[in-house]
Amino acid sequence: MDMTGARRSLAGLLGVWGLTRLLLLLFVFRVLVFPGADVTTDVSVIYHGWFEVLRHGTFPLDDVTWQYPPAAALAVLAPGALPFLAYPAAFFVLACVADLAVLALLGYAGRRPGKSPRGAWVWVAGLPLLGPTAYARYDVMVTAVAVAALFAGARRPRAMGALAGFGAMVKVWPALLLVGAVRLRAWGAAAVTAVGVAAVFALAMPGAFAFLAFQRDRGTEVESLGALVFHVARHHGWRGEVLLNYGSVEFLGPYVGLVSTTALALTAVAFGWLLLWRLAAWRTRPRPHALADAAFTAVLLFVTTSRVISPQYLVWLIGLAAVCLSFRATRMGPPALLVLAAALVTVLEFPVGFSHVVVSDRYGTGLLFLRDGLLVAASLLAARRLWRATVPERPAAAPPSRTTRTEESPVSS
Repeated sequence: MDMTGARRSLAGLLGVWGLTRLLLLLFVFRVLVFPGADVTTDVSVIYHGWFEVLRHGTFPLDDVTWQYPPAAALAVLAPGALPFLAYPAAFFVLACVADLAVLALLGYAGRRPGKSPRGAWVWVAGLPLLGPTAYARYDVMVTAVAVAALFAGARRPRAMGALAGFGAMVKVWPALLLVGAVRLRAWGAAAVTAVGVAAVFALAMPGAFAFLAFQRDRGTEVESLGALVFHVARHHGWRGEVLLNYGSVEFLGPYVGLVSTTALALTAVAFGWLLLWRLAAWRTRPRPHALADAAFTAVLLFVTTSRVISPQYLVWLIGLAAVCLSFRATRMGPPALLVLAAALVTVLEFPVGFSHVVVSDRYGTGLLFLRDGLLVAASLLAARRLWRATVPERPAAAPPSRTTRTEESPVSS
C-alpha cells in the first residue's frame, strides 16, 4: 500500500473509531438512552461504593460482590486521578482512553512486516457491538494490558510475562496469555510480578484476599452455558428461582450445584486439552502469531465453560481476536468472526432483552442458545485450528523393505 492509501486507511480507521466511541460516550453519559437495563449503575453505585472504601486503605471486607484480585483496586481507584470530574464521568473517560490505547497498539502493529490492519478494524468495529457495557466495566482496561503483553511476547518475553502477571492480579484471566509461551523467562517474570503485586497489597491494605471466600456459594449465572438447562427446565416444572446472588442474577434451586460442578469439570477438561496441546506442540518452533492464537483459544475455552458468561467477557475475546488478526498468518479468522457475531447477539440479550432472559421466555432463551452456541462453535473451531497449525503430523510408517539380497538368492548359486 502506498503512502496515500495508508493515510486514507488510517483516516478511515480513526474516523470510524471517533464516531462509534462518541456514540458510546453519549450512551454512558445518558445523553442518549440505550434500550434495556441501565448498565451504568455498576459504575455509579457499585464501583463508586468500592472507591469510597478503598481510598481509606482497606478492601470491601463485608461486600460479597467484591470478587476480584487485589490489583483490581487500581482500576476502581483510577478515576480519583481526575478529581475535576464526578466518579462515573471520570471512569468513562478512562475507559475511552484505554480503548484508544488498544487501538494505538493494534494500529502500530498493523504497519509492521508480517502484520495486518485487520486487527485494528476488528477492535474498532467489534467493541461497539456490546453497546454501553463496553465502557461501563473495567474490562477494557484489563484488555489493554493483555494486548500489550501479547505484542511484547515475541521479542520481549520478560515484558510479556510481567504484563501478564500484573493483569492476572487485576482480573485473573490474563494468566492464560502464557499458555503458548515457550521461554521460561516469560513464566518467571509473570510469577515474580504477580507475587510482588500480591505482597504489596497484602502488606498495605487489609483484606486483599477476602474475595476468595466470596466465590463459594455461587450459583449458575443466567447467561452461562449451563443455565440453558434451567431456562428449558422452568417450562417443565423445575422449582428453582432466579435471584440476585453475589452480585449477579443466578439460578438457585434443585440441581444447580450439579450443573455448576459440571461447568467446573468442563473447564478442567479444557485446561487438560490445553496441557495436552502444549506437550504435543512443545518440539515445534513457534511462529510469531502462535502465541496470540493460543491465548485467544485458551481464553475462549475458559469463557465458554465458565459458570458466568457476563457480557463484558466478550471485551476480552474481541481484544484477543484483534491481536490474532493483526498477524497475516493467523488461523483464527473464522473463530474471530464467530466471536463478533456472539457480541452482536450479546447486546440483544443484555441489556436490550435481559428482562426476557430473566423470565426464560422463548425470545430470551433463544438469544442465549444462539449466543452460547456461537461461543461453543468458536471454541471448538479455534481449538481445532490451533492444533492443526502447531502440532506436527506423525509421519506415516514406511512400508517394509522388499529388497532381496543377491547372495541369498537361490538363483545365484
